[in-house]
Amino acid sequence: MATPLSADRLLAVLRAEGLTVHEHDGWRTHERDGATGKPFGPVHGVLIHHTAGHGDREICYNGRSDLPGPLCHSWLGKTSGLWMISAGRANHAGLVDLDVINALMAEKSPLPHDDQANADGNDVLYGIEIENLGNGKDPYPSGQYRQAVLWAAALCRAHGWSERSIAGHKEVQPGKVDPSFDMDTFRADVKRQLATKPGGGKTPAPVPAKPKVDLSQLVAAAEADPPARQGHVTYRAGVNLVEAALVAEGMLAKTYAGDGSYGTATKDAYARWQRSPAGGGYTGRAADGIPGKASLQRLGARHGWTVVA
Repeated sequence: MATPLSADRLLAVLRAEGLTVHEHDGWRTHERDGATGKPFGPVHGVLIHHTAGHGDREICYNGRSDLPGPLCHSWLGKTSGLWMISAGRANHAGLVDLDVINALMAEKSPLPHDDQANADGNDVLYGIEIENLGNGKDPYPSGQYRQAVLWAAALCRAHGWSERSIAGHKEVQPGKVDPSFDMDTFRADVKRQLATKPGGGKTPAPVPAKPKVDLSQLVAAAEADPPARQGHVTYRAGVNLVEAALVAEGMLAKTYAGDGSYGTATKDAYARWQRSPAGGGYTGRAADGIPGKASLQRLGARHGWTVVA
């Protein structure tokens, strides 16, 4: 728990970490505090997003028809660098799981499953939007990813936080999939940065790691979730990645994706994937909707995540 940094202090700590920071016109007073009557802070952590688009800096500043801006505190382009969008309350997090917020405050690891949306994350979390399609195929240039690490490290350093005060949107709000890189690897990269002096010399640029799906945990979900009560969740993170891929492949209706439960609709969709030529062309019991390593690796290769046994 901490008081949010002022606009001047934000600039100072980001630049001290070694970042080149661009200032969007009007960013210092661009916030949702006045419109909502809810002041920003105290702050409890740092949230990482991808934009799911390209060339979207102005969208993050102005907002959309269904969501007024600002939509983040900082926007990080692929080639345009880091831009300040707001120093106050921003519409980036939405409703999140209070258990996860409490874990960020206590710097507990691993984070609990985000199975509720019962707290306003916009009140208490800094947010960055990283320009990327978020489809697992759009690469993060090493320089862009490095800047994201420095951005998160700068805020953690300023507040005396460790890397355990950082989360991905997909870790705090049910149904979210951003960012499309592995958050454990990202936190490890921030931890290494925090062990150095801010702005003190160059370190090797970290490489964003692809998310991972654990085959054994996914199989357990495929066996446990369908006969359980509606919405039963065994392995939220992996199931969400698989369901998003099945939606993209046209195997699963979007309405059934994002709840983290490997229900009957997901099982039927995965069976269709197994029977498809891209999934391996399996038949009989080999296409029963229970994931096998080969079909899962094929799906992951097409949608930007890896499979671990």
